[in-house]
Amino acid sequence: MWRVVEAAGVGRQLGRAPKQVQEKYEFWRNVAELDGPMGLRRLPGFRDHALKGPWQGARSSALSRQWRVIYAVRGEELSVFVLEVNPHDCRKKD
Repeated sequence: MWRVVEAAGVGRQLGRAPKQVQEKYEFWRNVAELDGPMGLRRLPGFRDHALKGPWQGARSSALSRQWRVIYAVRGEELSVFVLEVNPHDCRKKD
């Protein structure tokens, strides 16, 4: 069993997302809690992949054609840390 932790502001970002994206995020969260990153990679619809550049070390899963969830796996505590949910703007905000 994995634990999903959301960064401050993720709830606000989800609040601005369309309803179907919010529902898909809940499904994504359930998969992440049950099977972690390997479960997300097994489902082709999420198109889960590692990121490069300023997001190196993080991963991205598709919630729709436009919306993405950016997350990182933290240590050995089996935690998935959600960094952002955004409309496919992969530029890292400092």
